[in-house]
Amino acid sequence: MGTVGGGAFEREYRRRTGLPWHYLGLVAVIFMAGSHTGPPAWGRWLLVTSAALTLARVGLEQFRAHTRVTDAGITAQGTLRSRTWAWPEVYGIRVEHDPRGKGRAAPQWVTYLYDFEGRRFLLPHLDDRQVDDPYAEVSALCLAAAPHRSLSWERQPRVEELIRHRAARRKGWTWGFNGALLVLVAMFVFTVWQSGTGRPEHDFLELVCVPLGALVALGALFSWYWTHRTPPAGT
Repeated sequence: MGTVGGGAFEREYRRRTGLPWHYLGLVAVIFMAGSHTGPPAWGRWLLVTSAALTLARVGLEQFRAHTRVTDAGITAQGTLRSRTWAWPEVYGIRVEHDPRGKGRAAPQWVTYLYDFEGRRFLLPHLDDRQVDDPYAEVSALCLAAAPHRSLSWERQPRVEELIRHRAARRKGWTWGFNGALLVLVAMFVFTVWQSGTGRPEHDFLELVCVPLGALVALGALFSWYWTHRTPPAGT
């Protein structure tokens, strides 16, 4: 894993625990079911393609993604793209709770890097599945990186406000996505009812256009709502 201390230091975080077999198994079941059943044909193709892409992404995430930390900065290697930040470009490194993490299937505490524009970036495998104590690990990294920065780790009101605004927008679009999924389920039931009663079917309109329209409308609405509801940073 490397060393952290005075002078030059290096640390690399990769997968060191087992694969998320529960998640992979669920996607595999969806892949097999979608390849044999479920009209219409374009719907099966879409389902199978989505499941295959998900399996590929998870595989790349487990074996290729990593985070490398040196006295020069941080490199986050994602599934496809790599990003590098010099220490003066890093506003903060924070461990945050991931509501999607349950049990051992996914990490409950993940680490994000924030830049001075309030944008956050996931640091792969710097989480409670791969590291025993993410908080202690991040504290040690920040302490070791302090001599290589021109600024301290103190929080700045302007950046905190940008972080708050972006977090509210992410929450809004998450709510919008969940709402669009409910619309998709409702439209699927409606389409099945149409098929059973012999009424005209408009699969593409009902299963694609309507849910996408709901995503845009609900995402914009909830984003506006949470942006105005969340109090400004520091209040």
